[in-house]
Amino acid sequence: MRKIVIAALAVGAILVAACTPNVTVENDATGATASSGIAVSGTGEVLGTPDTLQMSFGVSVLRPTVEQAVTDAASLADGLISTLEASGVATEDIQTANYSIYPEYDYSNDQQKIVGYRVNNTVVAKIRDLDSAGTVIDAAVAQSGDEIQVSGVSFSIEDDEELITAARDAAWADAQAKAQQLADLAGLTLGKAVAITESFSSNQPEPFYGADDRLTAADVATPIEPGEQQVAVTLDIRFETT
Repeated sequence: MRKIVIAALAVGAILVAACTPNVTVENDATGATASSGIAVSGTGEVLGTPDTLQMSFGVSVLRPTVEQAVTDAASLADGLISTLEASGVATEDIQTANYSIYPEYDYSNDQQKIVGYRVNNTVVAKIRDLDSAGTVIDAAVAQSGDEIQVSGVSFSIEDDEELITAARDAAWADAQAKAQQLADLAGLTLGKAVAITESFSSNQPEPFYGADDRLTAADVATPIEPGEQQVAVTLDIRFETT
């Protein structure tokens, strides 16, 4: 979550409640009213369609020797990356996320017997053309066959400035309405905002494939549904009052 703080100079002392909207009037040492303020929180939420899909593709091979496992995994991984690029994924949107080598054992009959060496090579790819996402997935699966691994998918909105602006407008209207109501109830006149704290986030239930789930070449025309993602902005605002 990113956080932006806008601070304006407030005259005198203003006491702000941390949880619920509050109105506080404080006096200076002489007993005269020095200042008053209202602190409120406003929230704005908008929905948008994700424009980016991030997915982890990997190959996992088990071979009798380390050399063979490394060689075969490298060949499959090279083919996987080339297929992703040929399917429209930009080179800069493909990043190695995991590489591991370890022995695997058979523990049956109360004995430990090495059965081979496992090499895993995983890359994370960003697919920006969501209409082609299913085609990209199918091409990667067809290239790697039974040794493909898919460890997870997640959607995001990278071009979110318009959504944030709309959510901010809604959050401001919400905060101002609350502050105005409180000022009216307290018999005060609402003034300008003297301190603003903004935070925003996006949230969307994400489909997920576990590390042991596999896709096979039989899964043709894989459907990809981005759904909608929520962008929320919260404004904590302190207003002057007279």
